[in-house]
Amino acid sequence: MPTANAEPTRPALTALAADVVCVVVFCMIGRRSHAEGITLSGVAETAWPFLAGAGVGWLLSRGWRRPVAVAPTGVAVWLCTVVIGMLLRKASSQGVVVSFIVVASLVTALLLLGWRGAVAALMARR
Repeated sequence: MPTANAEPTRPALTALAADVVCVVVFCMIGRRSHAEGITLSGVAETAWPFLAGAGVGWLLSRGWRRPVAVAPTGVAVWLCTVVIGMLLRKASSQGVVVSFIVVASLVTALLLLGWRGAVAALMARR
């Protein structure tokens, strides 16, 4: 997220925080729907692979340059969240089944791309 003066920008930090919230919300919804309980340790255990994937997406897309852009930032963050998240879940012996991949892909797309689309729509109205 560095700028010319190597300090993160407010829009980049806000967008990064929004992505973290989206991933955590996705994990909390999933845990609740499977009656796993919403504890800090439980959510952290579920969220870490997806948060790592989102972080990779930010780095690959250089998300700090266009933090609210649906493409390339949002798409890269979303795809990395799902793909890397699933690979890390598999590597750490957490469940990875086709139905979960489909649901995770759809819900994270709605969340990670949705907030960016809403921001784009609001900016277009101005």
